Amino acid sequence: MLRVLAVDDEEPALEELLYLLRADPRIRSAEGATGATEALRRIGSAVEAGPDDPAAIDVVFLDIHMAGLTGLDVAQLLAGFAAPPLIVFVTAHEGFAVQAFDLKAVDYVLKPVRRERLAEAVRRVAEQVGDRSAPVLDTAGEQIPVELGGVTRFVPIDDIAYAEAQGDYARLHTATGSHLVRVPLTTLEERWRTRGFVRIHRRHLVALGRIDELRLDAGSMSVRIGTAELAVSRRHTRALRDLLMRQTGR
Repeated sequence: MLRVLAVDDEEPALEELLYLLRADPRIRSAEGATGATEALRRIGSAVEAGPDDPAAIDVVFLDIHMAGLTGLDVAQLLAGFAAPPLIVFVTAHEGFAVQAFDLKAVDYVLKPVRRERLAEAVRRVAEQVGDRSAPVLDTAGEQIPVELGGVTRFVPIDDIAYAEAQGDYARLHTATGSHLVRVPLTTLEERWRTRGFVRIHRRHLVALGRIDELRLDAGSMSVRIGTAELAVSRRHTRALRDLLMRQTGR
């Protein structure tokens, strides 16, 4: 049975979220806070009182865009607590999913909140609270969250063959399909450099281990990954060739 604090500075949205949470049989109690300052005060008191206190909080359902401190700011502050509650972000903005999971959020629910989607978030929280020895899901290193039809799924980074820039978004290509995420390609390049990804063009970031062929044609270079042929820009040609040569020990 979960003890919940819901935080949203828009009272109608907060009341709707509390209504849905209280209707879930896995929720013991659900209280609301209309801003970050109130939320931090109540969480601080709950943590200080301990997990057996009636005011204890197992999970915070947290809006991102709020006046003053944002939900992401609150999550960063909670990370400094010795035993913070779990976090589920509830927001109308899909573009903060990567930052949210960097902060070890259990889930990321998009508004308007659907009962079935919220129930899935509660299930994930209940699993983690049921086994406090299990680490909070950290997808920053091994997986990336993608939103599909209102459901957040996790794509293993090892399954991604290459990423393609599409404005402020990136399209992730795997053997089974592609997924659009609102993360700039430059951000993925920085995050995944140590995982064997290399920039070959302003539009493409590729996994070195997924390159099937390196092609040279009239001074131009391209790589083949599965059925896709991707151009290598002149500025990246030498660095890519050197990397591949070192990888093969030649």
